[in-house]
Amino acid sequence: MSEIVYLRMKKSIELSYLKKVSLKDIAYLSTASPLKDELEKTPIYRITKKDLNVVIVDSFLVIDHLNTHYRELEFQIVGPSHTIIRIQKTKKSPNIMITAIVWLLLFIGTAMTIINFHYDVSMQEVQQKLHYLLTGEHNPYPLWIQIPYSFGLGIGMLLFFNHWFRKRINEEPSPLEVEIFNYQQSMDQYLAYYENTLNDDKYLR
Repeated sequence: MSEIVYLRMKKSIELSYLKKVSLKDIAYLSTASPLKDELEKTPIYRITKKDLNVVIVDSFLVIDHLNTHYRELEFQIVGPSHTIIRIQKTKKSPNIMITAIVWLLLFIGTAMTIINFHYDVSMQEVQQKLHYLLTGEHNPYPLWIQIPYSFGLGIGMLLFFNHWFRKRINEEPSPLEVEIFNYQQSMDQYLAYYENTLNDDKYLR
């Protein structure tokens, strides 16, 4: 009776340019076979200059490759059916000037958004009216309301995004992180279908 080898494909990995991909790079193995170490070192793919940014390694091709070398073993896939390899080419250090310009544009754009929102809802008139209701006096600049409101606006944004610079306030993901996660999930599904050679008509022929 052949021994069973369980493979769990890694969902996504990042590898350097022109690197040989072994089985342990793209999958987790579980088996009682003494060939486990040898299996983990089995070459599966080599990243070449023809590969751009993403390579999809389908579990079907992995099993087909392993069956030709280890006929005495039985391979079973558990979990994801493919691995997305993101190719990291030489990283350039961030340009301080470009970073500063982007930060300035985001800062000005955010400030304009907040100002226009408060203008649309007549926030100043609301605060003046609130001051009159509480004190019975007219004041065009009720600072005792406006200053705490400004601080509260900033603190509320920090709590909403759940970050203070790189430090997370609590373990709950922020709405922005959830949206980024959903976007990444959709992107991975797209790549898994359109970059997979098994879904290419040329391969099927």
